[in-house]
Amino acid sequence: MTESGSRRSRSFLLPGQGGRSLAAGDRRIGKPLDNTDDRIIRETGIDARIAAIVEPVIVSMGFRLVRVRLSGQNGLTLQIMAERPDGTITVEDCEELSRAISPALDVDDPVDGAYHLEMSSPGIDRPMVRKSDFSDWQGHLVKLETAVLVDGRKRFKGRIAAVSEDGFTLERDQMSYGDEPVVEIPFDTVADARLVLTDDLIRDALKKDKAARKARKKKGGVADEADADETDNED
Repeated sequence: MTESGSRRSRSFLLPGQGGRSLAAGDRRIGKPLDNTDDRIIRETGIDARIAAIVEPVIVSMGFRLVRVRLSGQNGLTLQIMAERPDGTITVEDCEELSRAISPALDVDDPVDGAYHLEMSSPGIDRPMVRKSDFSDWQGHLVKLETAVLVDGRKRFKGRIAAVSEDGFTLERDQMSYGDEPVVEIPFDTVADARLVLTDDLIRDALKKDKAARKARKKKGGVADEADADETDNED
């Protein structure tokens, strides 16, 4: 979809769920979030400026910002990842968020030149940006980089064994000579982290997505017909 009269084009991606383009409907604004589960990993530079513009809009609609990233791939692409508090998001949600975010970006105009706006879900191998992400995906494989040396290194790969208020325990997936099999990673040292795609992760992610959609449907929340059909077909 391309916006007429704008320097920006838009697309909506739901990795792992199959993309489909749908017509825009009436905006469904959810309950604003209280931000008690704030992000521990944040953007810098131009990405931080863009995040400061779009996050209040996203939160006011009942969603959470996951990540903002401006890249030069195929021209300038501004990727904004968002999700509901339960971790789900639909193509319609992305459409509504994009329509709400666009005016704010037009006013502040943080990007020089034309760019492509891409609203997407975090995907199954998602970035880990909140403490709750680590507890939600405890037991799964994560790849991360720290801002300072932890146990003599900055890059780690392993399973999240336990999570506390201040950090998490990582069981190393691969070790070099002299490495301890388990390392404690403080949250305030994490610069970048994301889940590693495995069969177990795919299985658990699909289960969580199905459970979240069913719970939202029972609460009488807004769910599109495609969501309802997918849930019924999986039963």
